Amino acid sequence: MQDIQGIVDSIHDSMLPRLGEGKVADYIPELAKVDPKQFGIAITTVDGTTYTAGNALTPFSIQSISKVFMLTLALGKAGETVWNRVGREPSGSSFNSIVQLEHEHGIPRNPFVNAGAIVVTDIVLAGHQPREAIGEFLRFVRYLADDDTISIDDTVAKSEQATGFRNFALANFMRSFGNLHHPVEYTLGVYFHQCALSMTCAQLSRAGLFLANRGRNPLTGHTVVSDRRARRINALMLTCGHYDGSGDFAYHVGLPGKSGVGGGIMAVAPGKASIAVWSPGLNKVGNSALGSQALEMLATKTGWSVFGA
Repeated sequence: MQDIQGIVDSIHDSMLPRLGEGKVADYIPELAKVDPKQFGIAITTVDGTTYTAGNALTPFSIQSISKVFMLTLALGKAGETVWNRVGREPSGSSFNSIVQLEHEHGIPRNPFVNAGAIVVTDIVLAGHQPREAIGEFLRFVRYLADDDTISIDDTVAKSEQATGFRNFALANFMRSFGNLHHPVEYTLGVYFHQCALSMTCAQLSRAGLFLANRGRNPLTGHTVVSDRRARRINALMLTCGHYDGSGDFAYHVGLPGKSGVGGGIMAVAPGKASIAVWSPGLNKVGNSALGSQALEMLATKTGWSVFGA
């Protein structure tokens, strides 16, 4: 048996001298206020045990990590028809790029770039008012983490709504191609709120556990998705979860993962554990600088990788 707590503590200790590295996402005013000198890590193993160190119990804005949960909801509602409106290929472009949409007639490259996530949100919105869709999403994440205290930070949502000009451009562009079925302000209202979900590393590691355990949440015994669907979501996280840094993350870490500009990363070691790290400073491709380093250390120390036994 590996000493998971010892590994978590040693990673935390290694990160302490480097606190503050990277650059916070200052284009969202509320995120610009976050103290960059923070680092948290939580690992929840498939037996349901959570190991933590550092700021693992400090809530933060999960931002694009929410796209994994919204995609899971959309696949539950619409099944494989989701892929009629969004692709499954790595983008090689930044998370908010509009360039590829022109060439690909309004069909986003994958569900984790902003354009793709906006389409996925539009799918979940079908048959609902925006407020109802936001409520459904929040209930779903609380169900995954088995924690009813998880909430959406309305201040962050309003901050994103006030400054999200690029996302409005992406949404209007896709609407012009007929790939957005609801009014832009409705779909983006839901999207901004999902991204403003506030969670701790401990909560996030528990919410992702179904992806490490063949679609079943060992904390509750509930089957969330089929084994096949869990594998496919993990595959998308591995190839597309870090935007144009996805290949580099796979090379160094070797685990499916999804980053957010709030400084969080959720990663999955299939059959073993769900991992969440958080440090607000971002590297040049918009992923947590210390979080990425911590996950590389974890993969080295544990041997966890989808590319090795």
